Amino acid sequence: MPIKKYRPVTKGRRISSVQDFSDITKFEPEKSLIVPRKQFAGRTNGKITVRHQGGGHKQFYRIVDFRRDMFDVPATVKAIEYDPARGARLALVVYANGIKSYIIAPDKVKVGEVLVSTRTGEAEIAPGNRLPLSRIPLGAMVHAIELQPDCGAKLARGAGVSVQLMAVEGKYATLKLPSGELRNIPKECMATIGSVSNPDWRLVRWGKAGRMRLRGIKPTVRGKVMNPIDHPHGGGEGKHPIGMKYAKTKWGKHALGVRTRRKNRMSDKLILRRRNAKNIE
Repeated sequence: MPIKKYRPVTKGRRISSVQDFSDITKFEPEKSLIVPRKQFAGRTNGKITVRHQGGGHKQFYRIVDFRRDMFDVPATVKAIEYDPARGARLALVVYANGIKSYIIAPDKVKVGEVLVSTRTGEAEIAPGNRLPLSRIPLGAMVHAIELQPDCGAKLARGAGVSVQLMAVEGKYATLKLPSGELRNIPKECMATIGSVSNPDWRLVRWGKAGRMRLRGIKPTVRGKVMNPIDHPHGGGEGKHPIGMKYAKTKWGKHALGVRTRRKNRMSDKLILRRRNAKNIE
């Protein structure tokens, strides 16, 4: 998907860019595969748990098949569609038995191609086909990976993302994630060959606050321009520093350089190398 820029007739246009949408072949979603998307505005039980969310354009949620458990049934790609809930494109596939489904569109997959998901059978190592990690050649790039067998795709679902299969030994397959982390995953888990579509998604420059509001993202106010009662950084005169040894959140906790992963998780033993390139002992 190329990125398109317009002639800068306004200040917002000067620094913004948009998606080209030349890869979209169908602009109306499949009615049987959409449901209304309720907006929670960052709230859980009425309390704000994620700030700066709310509003946004009205959307329908596309029901995506992350399991692809209709094994050994060929599926033909009928259309490549836009999804407002994610950066990646969706592929509308129709199985040989007539069932329609949405899947995360792999990069370079075109309309008319036949994809297959298989657990025991043989399938070509081609973008879009889904196989267990144990049946994929080493060094291949994969996406939409399960963390546990039959749990559905959890890893590598974002636009342009891919994971490299490094090794298969014993009960586990070793994957190199985009962050640099090396991680073991049961080799029976399913993965899709290739990378996710729409790799230029991260190159879009949104340009102005109005476009962010359409995405449901509200303005973020700096703590140092607030009053002391509203934020630890608040108070002072002019463009003053925060006046403390380390940056704090609105609730007084460390804001930068803090590890957020819960300690003593069951999956810690499966991580061979963290994303900061330190080996786990």
